[in-house]
Amino acid sequence: MDFPIACKLTEAELRERRRSILESMREATIHAEPIPDGYSYLFKPTSEALARLSELVDLERQCCPFLTFKIVVEAQYPMRLEVTGPPEAKATIADFFGS
Repeated sequence: MDFPIACKLTEAELRERRRSILESMREATIHAEPIPDGYSYLFKPTSEALARLSELVDLERQCCPFLTFKIVVEAQYPMRLEVTGPPEAKATIADFFGS
């Protein structure tokens, strides 16, 4: 099923989301790199970072159904969040999550 490339949040809700969780996740990002159809973000492998990643994915999957999220956790390695979508969503991902 194809979903429109549009966030369901209002401008006020988007500002609050950025303030409350996205900015802290951007600050915690070790590395970001483009991947096919999106971006991959690395984070320190801490319980706090994992909890925040889970919270972020849960919130974003509700308002941006056109995106796919994948959290990869491997022992002794940075955690990875992959955010992908249709080709035209790559710019939206970079704008919202960082590039």
